[in-house]
Amino acid sequence: MSNTTPKVSVVMPIYNAEPYLEQALDSVLAQTLTDIEIVCVNDGSKDTSLETMQRYAANDTRIKVIDKPNGGYGHAMNVGMSNATGEYVGILEPDDYLKPDMYEKLYNRAIQDDLDFIRSDYYRLTTDAESIDHLEKEPICNKSSYYNKVLNPQDNTDLFNIRMENWTGIYKRSWLVEHDIKFNESPGAGFQDNGFWFQSYCWASKIAVLDEAFYCYRQDNAASSINQSNKVFVMLDEYQWIESWLRSNPELCQKFIGIFEYKKTHNCEFAFSRLADEFQLPFLERYAAEYKEAFDNNEIDEKLFWPDELKRLRAIVADPKAYVNDLRNSKDGKSELDLAREKGKMAVFSYYLKEEGLASALKRGLSSICR
Repeated sequence: MSNTTPKVSVVMPIYNAEPYLEQALDSVLAQTLTDIEIVCVNDGSKDTSLETMQRYAANDTRIKVIDKPNGGYGHAMNVGMSNATGEYVGILEPDDYLKPDMYEKLYNRAIQDDLDFIRSDYYRLTTDAESIDHLEKEPICNKSSYYNKVLNPQDNTDLFNIRMENWTGIYKRSWLVEHDIKFNESPGAGFQDNGFWFQSYCWASKIAVLDEAFYCYRQDNAASSINQSNKVFVMLDEYQWIESWLRSNPELCQKFIGIFEYKKTHNCEFAFSRLADEFQLPFLERYAAEYKEAFDNNEIDEKLFWPDELKRLRAIVADPKAYVNDLRNSKDGKSELDLAREKGKMAVFSYYLKEEGLASALKRGLSSICR
């Protein structure tokens, strides 16, 4: 690699990624923006991932391999970012892959407007029984008016409602260093992307989102249940870490505590939806206690909530046990989709929005509304 500063450093946190790693590496090496570096962080893999990285690095000097003991996703990302030297930093998870022009288009726009970060839509990637990949474009903006213009989260907290998929974008490295933006180094891979996302929006004053998709995200089983006791509170722990960081910055806390409490409800409700029945009440009891304190401290900005969101939060805070019992009784053995269908077309749309994302909700939910 040359001694000049790369335009983009691509950080790849890698742990036991053998099935898809070559496809991921091939996609980043095929970028039309060639002035890049690839920082591969081997996080204690037990398969052949390290050998694959080393083999690729031997053939392309743009690849830098860092081998370390397992420390979890957050630690791997922080090690990768601290070893990056590019003007901007991107993220590629090793079971995903990129369209060839991703970093060229993002970098050119970032430089044009001197952006703190720029993000884009992405593709949901599924593979059928014949091993054929299928891509479905997924918008990340909640409003089409946000696309393709410079935006300032300091003036508009609704921008926090843009979906958080950090890997859809690139981030100015000097800006990350200036504000010490890092990942929570909790064990494993437990929602550490939330902390990086929230810090980014709190510090940013110039961002943009392109309405093109480049990143191909391999869809795992998003509806699978959490059955391990040590995983029950990982989302609440992540938001406890974010809250601690936010309160250590009083000026930011005063400005963003309301949107923090609002977005926490969304992501904690997602985590709750994945819990096995035996863990639901312990989760909600802690959740309720945290939000009771937030209500007592007048840190809930009710203007941010939809009426049904605020009603649900108040019910949980008032009596988490009764909420769980009512939820189970209302289901009566039926699936969530069945219950949504009974409630009507908007409920079906909300179901698909939560389970499969906006693109699927628009396709499957709104199509029935328009009939």
